[in-house]
Amino acid sequence: MTADVWLPIPPDEIEGLPEGPAYRYWNGEETFPADPADCAYYVVPYMKPSGVGTRPLPEMRSVQVVQTLSAGIDHVEPGLPHLRAGVRLCNARGVHEASTAELTLALILASLRGVPDFVRAQGRGEWLGGFRPALADRKVLIVGYGSIGAAIEDRLVPFEVAPVVRVARSARTTARGPVHPLTELPALLPEADVVVLSTPLTEETRGLVDAEFLARMKDGALLVNVARGPVVDTKALLTELESGRITAALDVTDPEPLPPGHPLWHAPGVLVSPHAGGPTSAFLPRAKRLLVDQLSRFVNREPLRNVILTTGG
Repeated sequence: MTADVWLPIPPDEIEGLPEGPAYRYWNGEETFPADPADCAYYVVPYMKPSGVGTRPLPEMRSVQVVQTLSAGIDHVEPGLPHLRAGVRLCNARGVHEASTAELTLALILASLRGVPDFVRAQGRGEWLGGFRPALADRKVLIVGYGSIGAAIEDRLVPFEVAPVVRVARSARTTARGPVHPLTELPALLPEADVVVLSTPLTEETRGLVDAEFLARMKDGALLVNVARGPVVDTKALLTELESGRITAALDVTDPEPLPPGHPLWHAPGVLVSPHAGGPTSAFLPRAKRLLVDQLSRFVNREPLRNVILTTGG
């Protein structure tokens, strides 16, 4: 087939791309690599400021597939109304599970064991001893049990946690046990020592973690957000943090990036990482494998993986 494919990774750095398409490298630069009207398969640049990835969409009159390299699709949703009916939007399921789950464990362990306090004490030359909570025997509640949520549980199990409780939009059964629906979340929150947010950002989950949600968390519980910043009501979270009742570890924030002087930087009991869950050495090998597989399917007219929605449907 003859069609333009726009890639945010140089094509000569991706081994195994199928023959046929004309591969164009574009990673968000001001100048487009070719006429967007000729693009049939568009891979959205990864980790770019808001609006960069959607800029060519109004001109992509022939596009058939929009592929993200992120698990979430909220950053491309504003551009979807510009697309004709029948365009498939695919996410990067399978790319970020390992790195995001790793960071989740790092944030939990660092927060419970007081690693930020140790780092600050080291800077003062102070030996800061004392007892700290262990992850062992803690009850962990995972809100958002997709592939990333499952990967987080995979890594929690060897740490001898209490049985993990899983919550997703709707109830189902997995090999590890039941997944509870969101409607049961209020009853589950008071028993959790650690609450991990790994849900996509949707109208249903925006502001999910509000004052009522936080009030149901037990005293001393840890909230970990590796989902999206707007899943949490920042003002309500600050109120709880400043009271000292709960703690938090946040890889994503609202607003994001967190501006200088924002109260979250200095709130007690909070650890902030700069949306570091996905961009690691694990990203490129998995992203390349996904693109080779997806583009091979596209060229051979086989069903694509990870189709989240089809426009006009």
